[in-house]
Amino acid sequence: MLDMLKSVFSNLSKKPATRMYPFVERKPFDINRGHLENDIEKCIFCGMCQRVCPSNCIKVDRKNGVWEYDPFECVICGVCVEKCPKKSLRLDTHYRSCTDKKYDVHLERHEDSEKAGA
Repeated sequence: MLDMLKSVFSNLSKKPATRMYPFVERKPFDINRGHLENDIEKCIFCGMCQRVCPSNCIKVDRKNGVWEYDPFECVICGVCVEKCPKKSLRLDTHYRSCTDKKYDVHLERHEDSEKAGA
C-alpha cells in the first residue's frame, strides 16, 4: 500500500507525460516525411510513380492527364519521389490536417483551356 502512495505522490509532483494536443503541437522532426505533393505543371504523366509505388496508392491516367493518390494508402516511403524523372513529386514535412474533408488528391492538367485562352 505504501508503494502505491509513493507512486501517486511522485506523479502529482511531476509534469504531465503528454501534450495538450491540439493546443500544444510538437515540432516535426528534421527527417519527417509528412505527405506527398505533386507539381502538376511539371508532371509529364509518365506513370513511373504508379509503377514503383509499393502500396499502389497512385493512379496515373496519361490519356486524360489525371494524377490521383490516396493518402491513407500511402506508406510515405519516398520511392516515387526518387524515381520521378521531372522531380514534380516531393514529400512535404508537415502532415495533412485531419480536419481536411478532401482525402483523395485528384489533379488534372487542362491543356485545352490553356490553348483556348492563348
